[in-house]
Amino acid sequence: QIKPLKRKGFTMCGLVGFTGEVTDRDTVIKEMTDRIIHRGPDSSGVYTDGSISMGFRRLSIIDLSQGDQPIYNEDKSLVLMFNGEIYNYKQLREILIADGHKFRTNTDSEVLVHGFEKWGTGLLNKLRGMFAFAIWNTKEKSLFLARDFFGIKPLHYAEVNGHFVYASEIKSILDFPGFEKKLNKNALNNYISFEYPVPPETFFEGVYCLPPAHYLWYRDGKVETHRYWEPKFQPDDSMTEEEAVASIEDVFEDSVAAHRISDVEVGCFLSSGVDSSYVASYFSGQKTFTVGFGSNERYNEIGYAKDLSKKIGVEHHSHVITPEEYWGNIRHVQYQMDQPLADASCIALYFVSKLASKYVKVVLSGEGADELFGGYNIYHEPDDLASYQRLPLGLRRWLAAIAEKLPQNVRGRSFLIRGSKSVEERFIGNCSMFSMHEKRSLLNKSVPATVPQIITKPFYDRVHGLDDVTKMQYLDINVWLAGDILLKADRMSMANSLELRVPFLDRKVFDVASRLPLRMRLNSQSTKYAMRKAAMRHLPESTAQKKKLGFPVPIRVWLRQEKYYGIVKQSFTSKTAKAFFDTDFLIKLLDAHYHGKCDNSRKIWTVFSFLVWYDIYFNGVSHAPGDMPAVTD
Repeated sequence: QIKPLKRKGFTMCGLVGFTGEVTDRDTVIKEMTDRIIHRGPDSSGVYTDGSISMGFRRLSIIDLSQGDQPIYNEDKSLVLMFNGEIYNYKQLREILIADGHKFRTNTDSEVLVHGFEKWGTGLLNKLRGMFAFAIWNTKEKSLFLARDFFGIKPLHYAEVNGHFVYASEIKSILDFPGFEKKLNKNALNNYISFEYPVPPETFFEGVYCLPPAHYLWYRDGKVETHRYWEPKFQPDDSMTEEEAVASIEDVFEDSVAAHRISDVEVGCFLSSGVDSSYVASYFSGQKTFTVGFGSNERYNEIGYAKDLSKKIGVEHHSHVITPEEYWGNIRHVQYQMDQPLADASCIALYFVSKLASKYVKVVLSGEGADELFGGYNIYHEPDDLASYQRLPLGLRRWLAAIAEKLPQNVRGRSFLIRGSKSVEERFIGNCSMFSMHEKRSLLNKSVPATVPQIITKPFYDRVHGLDDVTKMQYLDINVWLAGDILLKADRMSMANSLELRVPFLDRKVFDVASRLPLRMRLNSQSTKYAMRKAAMRHLPESTAQKKKLGFPVPIRVWLRQEKYYGIVKQSFTSKTAKAFFDTDFLIKLLDAHYHGKCDNSRKIWTVFSFLVWYDIYFNGVSHAPGDMPAVTD
């Protein structure tokens, strides 16, 4: 078992800032900073001069006596505000001290400001950790922003009346004087395909998300963004199974050790799946957290988690989410998300974060394992379609055209349609909501309806020549992981002032995953083949080989109950719904699901989530917990 290590100076927080002078500057920066107080309830800090105002909120993880920001270099020509953890900061600190840099603290934050002074943008590829930070150069009057390799920590920006404005969460940017809040309809267009806001655009016109592994310069009134790292897969087909398993075990143990550094107790989210279970296997004597729904094992993994916790010697805490709790917090969750997210599990993640925050300040979780090691069942599709795709393309296209005219529930329909397409045509990411025909029927003429391949093509172009599974993994790492998985992980944990760490999303872990041959990622036996074998050295085989469930939520069941059907129908016939959608089409979707003719639950939830979010941010509807409308049976 790994023993928790202790080092000084780690903090998690939220960042805000703007360039130039505004009326009542001190009040503006304070209000923007306080808007995200949930990201750092322990303390705050501000830096201002005639050219910039910078603020942060701090959640102290290690050594309350250090780590207050801003952090400066020796002559205070560089000013840093930082959100994240740098796990290799001690090694970098030794190099910088040997080079003559003088440190005032033992924090990881200070390594960034001295490292930037020495290496410039070259600093970024020397880091191991998760981060979003801002560095202001007082001499050059330039601002530098950077975001970590996978997009674990968020960063957004906008230009408002000659001011450059940035923040960890968009809600702070909305508070900036003169910002005119307008819906970005193209974001809605993409959301209907993907179920999440696709970076770098956001749902607010003029507000952008800095993509993962990018940095940004703002100088002389101009914005420049650059990519500094790319998750390249370079499979080594000579690798044996023993080499693959040993490499994964060694690097993951090292990553978990780094991610457990803290002066406070570190807990772990735990489902019944292999990802979080593998993380939890290093947590002997500490705490794990699980939530579920009802008693049906399809929607409740608490029993599995309790049994595993007992076997590996950890204290387990759980909570069964009632339908009333879930529906009563939908608005609060959509407010915290900043943008609509149709992933129903984000609300479950909110509740497990809320549970954990009663006991710990830091948790580890299993995000990223599926994307890096080949864990999604959809990754079997290229192999499943291989024999069929040996038929002439013209024949497959003809059969697909016939299949598209059949009812959606006809067996084999989807196979014929998808088998007629290349991976670039059929796979837009781990989640795909409405077909183009449905999308055009759903959206009214005020909203554009473009093909989602406009988003995915640039990513596929960068992995031209690789096998289809690797292409799918690459796309998911760049789009799905950042746009859905990590967005909800950050927002739901930070909404509860809880730091979430993800040891699978570590540069060293990716280096190992990127070299695995395809047969070690995915084969006829299982997904995440080699990773499961590594986990089996620490877990019962039944856990290591268990089929993936994720955070199952019984939306399908609830939408066939009159009470929740009524809530959604009320939303689907609202004035807001009519402004963007064909409401007759919406009601047909809803009624077909309610009467059990087909499962439209995810499509219904996609639209409903947007409407709930829009009511909060544009119609001024309350986002307080427990405020969803009551509908009588």
